[in-house]
Amino acid sequence: MANLRRVRKIRKSMPTIEGAGVHLKRAFGFRHVPEFDPFLLFDEFHSEKPEEYIMGFPRHPHRGVETITYVLQGEIRHEDSLGNRGVIRPGEVQWMTAGSGIIHQEMPQGDESGNLWGFQLWANLPSSHKMMEPRYQGVKSSRIPELLMEKGLKVRIICGEVNGVEGPVKEIATDPEYLDITVPAEEKFFHITAPDHTVFAYVIEGSGYFDREKDPCAFEVEGERYLHPAGDCIIYPETLVLYGAGDSIEVTAGDEGVRFLLMSGRPIGEPVAWYGPIVMNTKEELRAAFEEYRQGTFARDAERQT
Repeated sequence: MANLRRVRKIRKSMPTIEGAGVHLKRAFGFRHVPEFDPFLLFDEFHSEKPEEYIMGFPRHPHRGVETITYVLQGEIRHEDSLGNRGVIRPGEVQWMTAGSGIIHQEMPQGDESGNLWGFQLWANLPSSHKMMEPRYQGVKSSRIPELLMEKGLKVRIICGEVNGVEGPVKEIATDPEYLDITVPAEEKFFHITAPDHTVFAYVIEGSGYFDREKDPCAFEVEGERYLHPAGDCIIYPETLVLYGAGDSIEVTAGDEGVRFLLMSGRPIGEPVAWYGPIVMNTKEELRAAFEEYRQGTFARDAERQT
């Protein structure tokens, strides 16, 4: 018999500015380690004003982490110190494993109407993988399976497995799952999750109930207090749902349906030393990384090798 996970906490994402002036909504970040282990940060960028994102994220270093970018509208042009360059377009994913070190930049561009919409997740790497060779898994939209299930449910599988269908992103140390799920009005979505994984959802369209009991007093709320005065615990966009222990989840869509991202991963359980774009296990490792960056030995640079 399934042991349904109960909602442990909900967080309304909060405005912040990163890079050279990119306006974001941050669902969680630095101060929420270790409750989201192995995940470190989750941002939504959603704007129709180019001045809020066009300055982008100029060249900066990463070490010891993975950055996962999922674009729904507009595009993100990227290039790095290894000589890689490309464009992440609507429906596409870039899963970058920084490993021992990479210097890159990400420059957003809106669509013809100026719209930009996407998400970036940071996932930690265990100590055994922090100095691995950097790599990209760039995934075109056509490679991401989209399951059309009974009662109109739809699931895009970026990473993980649903009904025997696997997503294209594989060989990730923390055995993660990343799904884009759409549930029609008042229908239910049930999904088995690994019992030892951290699991969270992020609502991007519509609304829904993420706890079968529908008890607004059963979980903690952080961020803007937006719950209905009558005690309705329906969850709306730009809101993250962190689940407690169990082996499955159940979501019931509201009267307009709901679309949400579902992510899970196996906790690492190691010390986290984090400063800016570099995440290691100790402060000494952080100091060494930034010293290498200052000396120009941080990452293999294709430009210096030509």
